[in-house]
Amino acid sequence: MSDHAPRPHDQVHGHDHDDHDHDHDHDHVFLGSRHARNERRTWAVIALTSAMMVIEIAAGTLYGSMALVADGWHMSTHAAALLITALAYLLARRHARDRRFTFGTGKFGDLAGFASAVVLAVVALLIGWESAMRLLDPVPIDFGQATVVAVIGLLVNLGSAALLHEGRDHGHGHDHGHGHGHGHGHSPHAQDNNLRAAYLHVLADALTSVLAIAALIGGRIGGWVWLDPLIGLLGALVIARWSLGLLRSAGGVLVDFIPEEEELPAEIRAALETGCDRITDLHVWQLGPGHHGAIVALRSGDPRPPDHYRGKLSHLHEISHLTLEVRPA
Repeated sequence: MSDHAPRPHDQVHGHDHDDHDHDHDHDHVFLGSRHARNERRTWAVIALTSAMMVIEIAAGTLYGSMALVADGWHMSTHAAALLITALAYLLARRHARDRRFTFGTGKFGDLAGFASAVVLAVVALLIGWESAMRLLDPVPIDFGQATVVAVIGLLVNLGSAALLHEGRDHGHGHDHGHGHGHGHGHSPHAQDNNLRAAYLHVLADALTSVLAIAALIGGRIGGWVWLDPLIGLLGALVIARWSLGLLRSAGGVLVDFIPEEEELPAEIRAALETGCDRITDLHVWQLGPGHHGAIVALRSGDPRPPDHYRGKLSHLHEISHLTLEVRPA
């Protein structure tokens, strides 16, 4: 017996099947429950960052401050990185019902998150390289002016981080009654890697501002010019570690990797492997934040209709797309 989407039917292999439900159809929208909210906040952060960029470049040019001009251009690269996040949300929403995307557009965010992780890695390398060069060949620092710029940057990034801070995301949707349980769930693995990427960008910038302020104060009070590049190297290592974590998380979703801590496969087995029913093949993958797909092949000594097995899995709200196949033992 098989329960498929978008055209569910009952089928015992080697026998005819019943197409009585072929007139029923539905979409495959597997976006996170906070997709719209996250998209709005990302655009708000881009607007805030861009406004700060214009103000710093204009003020730096007007007052002859190269530190302000440099930080303004740094803000422009920051806004460009955040644009990856915003466009991913926009495209995922616009194409959510495009049938050419067989399993929806829920993974757009993971693709953008992976790209952003690469950008973060490049940023870490550049900061590390520049810090190493300054450690070997120190340059004079205008401590007062640089500290003002660092404080302004920190305030902007803290505000951006507050906007992008993500609570636990929850899967959502609707149960179509045909193997597609789009339920209201509370998955521990409903993380939005796209928002996480944007958050890490502003967090990385905030970290560099905090470290810069500490180094500048130390340099101004104690004359420790070497402290600035040394702390820069520390910041580069921290950002590189964040980048690696994001690469693993987003990349894993893209290649349908299920981490060991993911409990869904074990929960499916526990729910279905009772009596004379045994799972012979099981595939579980993430469709989007809070949404998983599952293909289950069962061998049973007493085959039952698909609704029977769907009922056993109804408590697993993370399953948003379910295909069941039952063969007699």
